[in-house]
Formats: sequence, structure tokens, C-alpha cells
Amino acid sequence: MRFAIATALLLCLLPPASAVVTTRYSPAGMTFAGTICLDAATGAVLSENKADWPGHPASVTKLMTFLLVMEDIRDKKTSLGARVIIGPEPSREIGSRIGLVPKENFSVEELLFALMLHSANDAAVALAVHREGTVAAFVARMNKRAAELGMTRSRFVTPNGMTQGRGPHDDSTARDLGKLCVMLCKMPEALRFTGSKSYTFRRPLKPLDLTNHNHLLTLYPGCDGLKTGWTVAANASIATTAREGDRRVIAIVLGCDSPGGSKAAQRLRDKLAADLMTEGLAKLATLPAPAPKPTAVPATTPVAPKKVVIVNKEPGFWDWLSDLFSF
Repeated sequence: MRFAIATALLLCLLPPASAVVTTRYSPAGMTFAGTICLDAATGAVLSENKADWPGHPASVTKLMTFLLVMEDIRDKKTSLGARVIIGPEPSREIGSRIGLVPKENFSVEELLFALMLHSANDAAVALAVHREGTVAAFVARMNKRAAELGMTRSRFVTPNGMTQGRGPHDDSTARDLGKLCVMLCKMPEALRFTGSKSYTFRRPLKPLDLTNHNHLLTLYPGCDGLKTGWTVAANASIATTAREGDRRVIAIVLGCDSPGGSKAAQRLRDKLAADLMTEGLAKLATLPAPAPKPTAVPATTPVAPKKVVIVNKEPGFWDWLSDLFSF
């Protein structure tokens, strides 16, 4: 009887089956918060697993910072060549960084490469301050843009995903991050950054060679983005995309963990993302190709038929003479 009561209490404390956080994926014991694969052209879901379960995106958060800066460039509010004067805030960042110091200045383009390849937390803060004056104002804009994109279960507290301990942490879901990535994949210029494998950050007297953290750029044919992330609090996440012919897919893996530690989790995260993209591209290949849009025929002004005017006149002398000798 006592055992039955204890069992009942335990079952009450457990979440329902539909809310189980982790899902087994491989014999290595990998778990994750959620996954999704999307058609990049339409946003249609090709596969999903706990896509609405909350997690912490870690440096995948930087994709929202990246989107806002790219949209400002598109709208001519700034430019790739605009100079960013470094203030005191970036130098206080920890984790992955490029060592920005006050009074240095770099172009927006240089900082975007540092952001997307090296996952530089200080570059994210420098861009945030450049665009909105303060980090807090930029984060407010991140949340506003997320709401506009329909990312209803996302809340950002940093421009870079670098949070520690009990937080607060940036929160999102695989589905929400997918919506963000669909928007980025519509910007060819954005893929130029995310698809670059290396870049030399040319700081005076000390150039820094940057290597993209996304190993799928090399390992997966057609992959040209998007962003990896890992922290102790968030585990390993990735947003990635690949193209095959005229088809493109987006895969999100959120909050991946492994008993083998962080490096094992990151390897398994990459494998799962690659598998999702392969399955997604195969599924797209079976769908009928979209009907071509009808080509508009330019309207033409109808030409009025040429009028023949018959002039009636009285017969003259030559007309009479002609009739006289006609047979």
C-alpha cells in the first residue's frame, strides 16, 4: 500500500509524456530539447520533434543580432563600410571574443565576419551599441523583431547568447529559430557571411585569422550556414542550411547534450543536423516542382484598319474619251 502511494505521488510529479524534455537519438545517449527541418523557400515543416519545447540557444542568439544589422544595411540605415568606434562595453565580454579595446574602430563588415565565424561576443556588443546606442535598447529591438516574425516563445536578454549560471538566459524554441532562419535565407548577402569558412580580421599590427565554427560547411555538400552555439547552461545548438539544386532546407537542433561531454554533444548535434537536412532535401525532391509563373504579355494597342476613302467626282473629258475607246 505504501509503495503504491509513493508511486502515485511520483507519477503526479513527473511531466506528461508529451512534455518530456529529452529525446534519445543515438546509442551514445545524446539528448536534445527540440529539432525542426524546414523548406527555406516556404517555411513549410518537413520534420519536427518537440519543436515547441523551450531551450537556450546560446550563440545561435547572434543570428537575431545579425538579422537586425543586415536589415539596417538593406534599408540604408548603415553600410558595410561604416566605421564602428569601440566603446568600453565590448571589452567586458567573456567567452569567445576577438579582444576589442576602447577607441579602436572597425567596419561593420569586419565585425559581422567576427560575429558569424568566430562567434565573437565582443563584436556582438559593439554592433549592438553602434545600432541602438545601448545594449539594452538593442535587446528590446531584438524582442520586437522576434514578435514581428511570430517567434512567440522567444525572449532575448543578450545580443550574443553569452549567459551563465542561473541566468537570466536567452530563451527560444526550434520552431521560433526556424522562422528567424527562413528570413535570413532570403538574404543572399547574409549567406556570404555565414558560408565563409575563414576570414582575416585585419587589426593593426596583429591580424587575426578566423575559422568558422560550423564544421558542416566542410563536411556537408551545399551547406552555407548558419550558426553554432554552446554554453554550459544551454548545451549545444545549431541552425544550419544547405542547398541542392533549386532546393534549400534549414535544420535546427536545440539544447543537445551527451554523456560524453561538450565535444561529443557538438559532434552528435552536427550529425543530427546533417541527417535532418538529408531527409529534408530527399522529401523536397519528391514534391512536385512549383508551376512556373505565367509570363506577362505586354498589352498592345490595337491598330485600327486602314480606311479606304472613295471620292466621287463628276466625269470629265478624259473620262469620256477613255470610255469611248474602251472595248
